[in-house]
Amino acid sequence: MRSMKLILAPMEGLADFWVRQALTDVGDFDWCVSEFVRVNGQLLPPRVFYRWCPELKNGARTRAGTPVHLQLLGSDPSCMADNAVRAVRLGAPAIDLNFGCPAKTVNRHRGGAVLLDEPDVVHAVTAAVRRAVPAHITVSVKMRLGNEDDGLALENALAVQEAGVAWLTVHGRTKRQGYRPPAWWDRIGLIREAVSIPVIANGEIWTVDDAQRCQRESGCDDLMLGRGAVANPWLVRALRTGQASDWDEIVPVLQRFLNDVIGSGTDAQVAGRVKQWLSYLRRRWPQAGALLEQVKRETDPAAMVPWLAQQAASV
Repeated sequence: MRSMKLILAPMEGLADFWVRQALTDVGDFDWCVSEFVRVNGQLLPPRVFYRWCPELKNGARTRAGTPVHLQLLGSDPSCMADNAVRAVRLGAPAIDLNFGCPAKTVNRHRGGAVLLDEPDVVHAVTAAVRRAVPAHITVSVKMRLGNEDDGLALENALAVQEAGVAWLTVHGRTKRQGYRPPAWWDRIGLIREAVSIPVIANGEIWTVDDAQRCQRESGCDDLMLGRGAVANPWLVRALRTGQASDWDEIVPVLQRFLNDVIGSGTDAQVAGRVKQWLSYLRRRWPQAGALLEQVKRETDPAAMVPWLAQQAASV
């Protein structure tokens, strides 16, 4: 159903430029969000923005034309505002603010989910960015239910609403809960009921059934898909049309991804990216697990090409 918005989540170390490109090639996402650009007390040079969001050089769109919103992470309102302005001047069509990252290194430097203990800071950062960028530039927030617990969830949601965001995406777990199942979709629903801005639900959506249950329990029509979209690149299609996918559709995507990503890092890094994706795909397709076993010791991505060609020939 077209009225349902489906967004590809920002996933540090997973949904980078190459994965965003591959997933939006086959998935009808409304938009995707970049990995976060970390702001640490200085105005970042353009090369940093281009590193995390190369799509800025192509009208902030993926190869398939899907818009890419740029995400910022930091705690200093003035510095975040300055960097948001720079991002917009470089072509970002929208700014998303990260108050959800659970990484210990980020949290130790007052970034991500730890800021949910300080709703006044969350408000100050959001309001500063909203004031700094032009009115036609969308500012949104992505947050978790909380840091150690969800006691301040509503206060944080109301703080960003008051600061002027267009919508709020909520991951249905606290930082302490990490990525352990379940995601508490009903608690996203409590936030949705408390605010007047649109709320997008996120967390633990792996299948069509998960998505439908999330919508029922949260009351949110719109969903942000993360690891579930990596594990099944056709999850968006299944949600929009009900059409399932087969392994034979996966193989050409993997082949194109490998061809695209060769040369983007060291051989070992590139081979690792392919193996990382196969690890997710094996949740749904045993063929991916078998292929991973065959290539798991490969550190030369070129050596993976024949394995994928063999898979293509056998389907």
